[in-house]
Amino acid sequence: MDRNNIRNFCIIAHIDHGKSTLADRFLEITHTVPSQKMANQYLDRMELERERGITIKAQAVRMHYSLGEGEEYRLNLIDTPGHVDFSYEVSRSLVACEGAILLVDASQGIEAQTVGNAYLALEGGLTIIPVVNKIDLPAADFEDTAMELADLLGVDSGDVLAVSAKTGEGVEDLLRAVVQEIPPPSGDPELPLRALVFDSTYDVYKGVIAFVRVKEGLVSQGMKALFMATGVKSEINEVGYFSPDMISCQDLEAGDVGYISTGIKDVSRIKVGDTITDQKRQAADLLPGYQEPKPMVFAGVYPIEADDFADLGDALDKLKLSDSALTYNRENSRALGFGFRCGFLGLLHMEIVQERLDREYGLQLVVTSPTVVYEVETRDAEVVFVRNPSDMPDAAALKEVREPYVQATILVPPDYMGNILELVKERRGVYQEMVYLSGRRVEIRCKLPLAEIVVDFYDQLKSRSRGYASLDYEHIGFLPGNLVKLDILINGEPVDAFSAIVDRNHAHDYGKKISQRLRQLIPRQLFDVPVQAAIGGRVVARETIKAKRKDVLSKCYGGDVTRKKKLLEKQKEGKRRMKMVGKVEIPQEAFISALRATREETPK
Repeated sequence: MDRNNIRNFCIIAHIDHGKSTLADRFLEITHTVPSQKMANQYLDRMELERERGITIKAQAVRMHYSLGEGEEYRLNLIDTPGHVDFSYEVSRSLVACEGAILLVDASQGIEAQTVGNAYLALEGGLTIIPVVNKIDLPAADFEDTAMELADLLGVDSGDVLAVSAKTGEGVEDLLRAVVQEIPPPSGDPELPLRALVFDSTYDVYKGVIAFVRVKEGLVSQGMKALFMATGVKSEINEVGYFSPDMISCQDLEAGDVGYISTGIKDVSRIKVGDTITDQKRQAADLLPGYQEPKPMVFAGVYPIEADDFADLGDALDKLKLSDSALTYNRENSRALGFGFRCGFLGLLHMEIVQERLDREYGLQLVVTSPTVVYEVETRDAEVVFVRNPSDMPDAAALKEVREPYVQATILVPPDYMGNILELVKERRGVYQEMVYLSGRRVEIRCKLPLAEIVVDFYDQLKSRSRGYASLDYEHIGFLPGNLVKLDILINGEPVDAFSAIVDRNHAHDYGKKISQRLRQLIPRQLFDVPVQAAIGGRVVARETIKAKRKDVLSKCYGGDVTRKKKLLEKQKEGKRRMKMVGKVEIPQEAFISALRATREETPK
């Protein structure tokens, strides 16, 4: 097809603003999917996406649309996630497109991720089509929402389109706007091949399947391909496109979006962001990729059954193909055995990975409390990054501990502004400025420690604003903090799985909560077991698991009181010796329950 008749675009929006529903209408209007096969959220292929009603993975599809006098256009659509944890999926999609539909809910208005996605698209030089969705709702306010959207993009409010993805109203006009306003792809098919790998997946029979956007040249079946960044060479076994299932074809040329299969089974050899070229006619340089995501939330992932460790490693290898933001390294815990230290972009990202490992690979896992990466400067002027609290250097050797901060943008109705400012203050945030976007939206900008928002900040935000507030954030670097390592000692022995790096002012509350939880979960021994929370050599909280008592006086049915005292002293001495040599075995169930409770009861 003539490149002038190709349009590559994506849909970007805040979570739950109707991206997947709009994609469904596009599939219906272009007859890409037969009506008998059509279902809601058709492009959300994972069962987990349908259950939660969110998009987790960006999905591509090729559609054909006729405009005017039978002139046919090829539309390559990428449906993207909306949650802030999956913004890396959006950034990858933008690299493969020339245009973007920026979708806003008519009843909710502009939200934080709307602003973040708009800036991503503008930085990428994409043509943006502003659209207000859900105009069929009784609470819809198209005029005010259109004005907010126009102010954000610096366009006239008359350029904002009105659609209802649910009923189909205005969707045909939107498709025409895509054809008329988004430019065709550039790139010469006669030049040497350069194709960008923007995603990948794994197939048991085909091996690694790379999703590509062909920028220049032509890729065809049987070609000898070279992955320029890694130097991997392979023959291309299959070439195809998404419709939305994989459909094989002879070739893809400049401007096309599709996939290639090379038969490579080693998942580490193909990297997302790499450039593919022809071995015989190589391109001079690589395509500029996109900014690699930097995981900022870390947690230990351990199999409940030790025999599943190798299976967990294989599962993580395959999962990383479709989730390039996931990082992992092997680690060993004295309490939990062999496992992996995994890095995530946020708590939802962590939950999704855990759920996928369970559902897709049948693994039962223990996940430790999430932590962030800290920058530690020692007295020897050495700077180290600490991802696991157990790796924190000794307190005497520390000069300064710095924690990651984010620049947060919170959009909230004016009625709930006080609640949100109070929450920011509780979470050690630094208020910066406030801007009234309209009579129903206030933008609050502040700096927040990442450790304070990774667990339940989003839930608290929604709770205190009755669901109306929204959050977007970006990392701004490391700032000094009053941070300490808090160890949990059971019978005097530190348990690394429960160690945490916390603000000094919150150390007592955190230590008290987890000590009380462990006192309830650890079985009683024949001697008293202290559960202590300590900063260095100073105990800040303590609970005691009382010993089981044996009635040694039951055989004393008479006689002098000294006989009873003698037996009690003998028992006391025996318990003292037992405490010195006794070991406390913590059952796996207690670890799992305590770690779950810790994630739910983080310090406020």
